[in-house]
Amino acid sequence: MIDLPRRELLLGGAALAAGAALGPESAVAAPVADHRRPASPVSARRLRRWAKDTWASLVAMTDERTGLTADNVDGPLASPNRSGYTSPTNIGGYLWSAVVARDLGLISASECTRRLAQTLNTLDRMRRHRPSGMFYNWYDERSARPLTTWPTDGNTVQPFLSSVDNGWLAAGLMVAARADRSVSRLAQRLLATMDFGAFFDPGPIPNHPTGLLRGGFWEEKPAVEAVAGNYLGTGPDVYYTPNHYDTTVSETRITAYIAIARGQIPRQAYFGTWRTLPNGLDWGWQEQRPVGVTRTYLGVEVFQGTYAYRGMRLVPGWGGSMFEALMPDVFVPEASWAPRSWGINHRLTVRAHREHGLDEAGYGFWGFSPASDPSERRGYREFGVDAIGLNPDGYFSDLEKTNYDVGYTGGRAGTNPHPTYGDGVVTPHALFLAMQHDREAAFDNLVKIQRELDGYGTGGFYDAVTASGIIARRYLSLDQSMIMGALGNVLGDHIVRRYFATGDIRRVIKPLIGMERFDAGLVN
Repeated sequence: MIDLPRRELLLGGAALAAGAALGPESAVAAPVADHRRPASPVSARRLRRWAKDTWASLVAMTDERTGLTADNVDGPLASPNRSGYTSPTNIGGYLWSAVVARDLGLISASECTRRLAQTLNTLDRMRRHRPSGMFYNWYDERSARPLTTWPTDGNTVQPFLSSVDNGWLAAGLMVAARADRSVSRLAQRLLATMDFGAFFDPGPIPNHPTGLLRGGFWEEKPAVEAVAGNYLGTGPDVYYTPNHYDTTVSETRITAYIAIARGQIPRQAYFGTWRTLPNGLDWGWQEQRPVGVTRTYLGVEVFQGTYAYRGMRLVPGWGGSMFEALMPDVFVPEASWAPRSWGINHRLTVRAHREHGLDEAGYGFWGFSPASDPSERRGYREFGVDAIGLNPDGYFSDLEKTNYDVGYTGGRAGTNPHPTYGDGVVTPHALFLAMQHDREAAFDNLVKIQRELDGYGTGGFYDAVTASGIIARRYLSLDQSMIMGALGNVLGDHIVRRYFATGDIRRVIKPLIGMERFDAGLVN
């Protein structure tokens, strides 16, 4: 792979990166030029071994009768201690991972078909919200029934339906339907019942003229704050979360892509989310003051705000994690379809994570995303690069939760502009996502985690490890399926993208995201 000359990442993205005009079958975004040269050449043999072991963890997480994958597992894979619950995201991740395992030659075509059919048949009989076709957020992976009691503490669970979790399930169904003719009809039938319009609030919403996706809804009135309504207009009213998904650098892009491609929400909704929050003192609580111009797409005015970080300007996520920025890119070849926006921003996000971990914080390792907390046996935390997140409370990169705060120009003063970081927490799945944009550097860091931190087990990389060597010795099905998806793209000529980014997705989403230009790049 080639390093990009500095001029190709000038602010505004006027020049295109090498490979950006290619289609998803052949395009791999070139890495951002960096002063650090990886020590380990990329080994396809090692990547295949990582894929084989990662797949083994997913098999260990999956119930032998239902084909549903538990949320997480610890203990030896031969006698796994499964979590006792699963989600639509976990199930969708298993579907696309099985396809990747087949196409990489880890399992036979017949085994893949058997596994897909088992899971799809279970999904077909599972209870769900009939008017929308959406699945509840938590099921018992052994019985396939919705959870009413949380298995770890006995607390009551009121069935909830999540827009983003159903989006990932739909993505898995789409991959399965296009990858295996034997199960295609059943996968398509399940997908056809799912109407994401059930989550879309058409507004009016202050500062968002296009409407937004809600976080989800309950069928029965919950004990927490909720908004009664019915966006589908069929069936009884439901109770929506008060929050909307209103930022662009977010994993919820996958739900928007699917819903827009299927005509269930308007195309303009893609431009209704914030690149950054507005530039003004009323928004002075955000991480820093954004800079940018306003452009109009499909009649929607978009503030093309960016944040500054170490000689870069990039569009931030909410918490600055790799998951928010790069998981949708496993499915949609955003870098090649949108070279003036995502093609620049993804590489800068990877660079920001590298520079934070290696230079700013000095961990010696990099790659930060929500994962298991190494300091707690079964804890979970959000990790990220605080400086490239909108959230002023931060997704932190160390166990000590060191906050980065440069203040808001013209408003509040910074409280910690030059922090001293503690024990950094690196999350291997973040590096596999990064591998799609900077293959050599991500591979090199994974080898170091395996060799120097002992962060690897029989099921592949453990979920998280600190720079001092504290290891979260468990596997999360979401994170393992992200690894499988990314490896499918890196090792297998864009396996996941080739099955997903076709048909209406390609016809509708490619020109939609391709028209935008972020004001992101290197600052002269």
